[in-house]
Formats: sequence, structure tokens, C-alpha cells
Amino acid sequence: EIEDKYNVKMQVLRDDLDLRRKTEIHEVEERKNNQISELMKNHERAFSDFRNYHNDVTCQHLALISLQKEQMEERKKRENQLEKEKADALLHNKQLKEQLQQIQELVFDLQKKLAHYDKDKESLRNTKARLKVTQKELKDLQWEREVLEQRFIKVQKERDELYQKFTKAINEVQQKTGFKNLLLERKLKGLRDVLEKKEVELHEAFAASNLDANALSLISQKLENVLSSKNTTIEDLQMQLARACKAHNDMLQTLEAKLTAFGIPLDNLGFNPLESPVLGQ
Repeated sequence: EIEDKYNVKMQVLRDDLDLRRKTEIHEVEERKNNQISELMKNHERAFSDFRNYHNDVTCQHLALISLQKEQMEERKKRENQLEKEKADALLHNKQLKEQLQQIQELVFDLQKKLAHYDKDKESLRNTKARLKVTQKELKDLQWEREVLEQRFIKVQKERDELYQKFTKAINEVQQKTGFKNLLLERKLKGLRDVLEKKEVELHEAFAASNLDANALSLISQKLENVLSSKNTTIEDLQMQLARACKAHNDMLQTLEAKLTAFGIPLDNLGFNPLESPVLGQ
């Protein structure tokens, strides 16, 4: 599922980058063609205007010279007309200056657009470089994924082996601990029953006998010694039982910590481990 997921992501990323690259190339080519076409049209129009103007001016001057040579006597009469034509020429020159300024502004705009074209071209080059880097990173990630998959299979196998060993060990320890606890509890119960029985017999013996104070004191001292020895035995048995319960509980805590460290849920054991009650708690 991870492989399919990242294969889909990789295909989507590759398709997206290819589509973006094609779109940017198409837009750059289209802008470039439009700019070239517009620049050529503007240059042709300006050149045609200038050529027409030059031809008009030349024709006007030639006609004026010819007219001056042919009609010297009409100079004064033509002066007014020439002044008028001069005014028209000045107006026309002014218009041509404005057109020239517009053409210069247009050239400036075209230069700015050309700079944007270079910038777009550089951006396309950078995009191709990033695509190569991304493809290399993709190959590295694929190699790392294969390595991680091999490590995952190995760790999973080790986890299964540890799981089997822990399950077997916990069953054995639980059986041994439960059996030992049962024996100790039965032994302790038997000793208590014997002690109670001996105390009853002792009281009956004291009641039936007519012993003096010294003999009774001696018997009491011996009885206390026997009771002290039995109490010591009982305390030793209780300590053994407490140590066994503590060892059992420590083993359960260690098992839970190992299972948690290896990512195995406690529900996968197949049984619920029971903590043994410690005496005095």
C-alpha cells in the first residue's frame, strides 16, 4: 500500500511537472512570437511612415525649387503660400516628433518584454535543473525505501521470534510461580492449623495437670521457644512467598516493557497476565 501510494504520488508529480513545463514553454514561445511579430510590424510601419514623409518632403522641395526657377516673378505671391506650407511642415514635424516619441516608448516596452523573455528562459532552465534534482532525490528515496523494507522484514522476523520466546517463557514462569505460591500457601495454612491445634492441646494439658509454678514456667518457656521458632519459620515462608510474588510481578513488568519496545500490543499475548498479591498490600 505504501509503494502504491508513493507510486501514485510520483506519477501525479511527474505529470504535473511535465504539464507545467509544457505550458510554460508554450507560453514563452507564444509571447516571443507575438513580440517578434509586433516588433516587426511596428518597425515596418515606422519605416513606411518615414519613407513616405521623406518622399513627400523631397517632392515638395523639388516642386518648390522648380516653381521658384520657373516663376521668379511670383516670389512675393508665393511667399505667403510658402509660409503657410512652412507652418504646415512645422506642424507635421511636431506630429512626427510625437510619433517618434511614441515609437521610442514602444521600443522601450519591447526591450522590457525582451528582458522578461530572458527571465522566463532562465526560469525554464532552473525548472529543468530542479526537475533533474527531484528525479535524483526520487531515486534515492526509492533506494532507501527498499533498504527500509528489508530492515522491516528482518525486524518483523526478530519480533515474531521474540514474541514466541516471551510467550513460552511467560507461560513457564507463570506456571512455576503459581505452583510455588500454591505450595507455600498450603504449607503456611498447614502450619497455622498445626499451631492452633497445638495451642488447644496445650491449654487442655495445662487444665488437666496440676503442675507447680516452676514446672509451669519451664513448660511455658519451652513453649514460647517452640512458638518463636514456628513464627520465624512462618515469617521465612511469608518472605519467600513475597519474593516469589515480587519476582512474578517484575517479570510481568519487564515483559510489558519489552512488548511495548517492540511495538507488540498486550492483547496479542492470547491471555491476561495476573499480578500476584504481595503480603501486607
